[in-house]
Amino acid sequence: MAATQHAAVPVPRSAGPHGRPARPTSEERRAHFAEDGVHSLRERVAESAWRRRIGARRSVDHAYRVGVGVVGSLIVAVGLVTIPLPGPGWLTVIAGLFVLASEFFWAERLLEFTKKHVTTWTEWIGRQPIWVRGLIALATAAFVYGVLAVTLHVMGVPDWVPGWVPLWR
Repeated sequence: MAATQHAAVPVPRSAGPHGRPARPTSEERRAHFAEDGVHSLRERVAESAWRRRIGARRSVDHAYRVGVGVVGSLIVAVGLVTIPLPGPGWLTVIAGLFVLASEFFWAERLLEFTKKHVTTWTEWIGRQPIWVRGLIALATAAFVYGVLAVTLHVMGVPDWVPGWVPLWR
């Protein structure tokens, strides 16, 4: 099966305050998806057979949406708590937004906003000289080490850590 490429069609926007483009209305967003043939995650999930079966019964549909909201919110909450700690904090937040975006338009907009800014940041970092990237990596490592040291100081060092490991006791 051949994959088709869709050209990005800009969403028409009117000028907002300070000359910046205003946020597109829901009609403009629907028109954008209709023009370029690309459907949002929420729309693709809604078009699937299993989701249509769930949506056919209002009580089941409501329970499903509440369940998706609870699970997605828990994943985002765990991600937010683990952001300053070593590990996949931001990845967990984005995964939770992905779960929420399968049912809620606001989460889909937030996920698109996040993807746009992560892409912008990644491209900016890629354009920087190696010494700037090294300084950013060093600052990030120092921040993570500081958070880890404070966390271990407040919560205590686990007993399974050998005594020769140089941690703040």
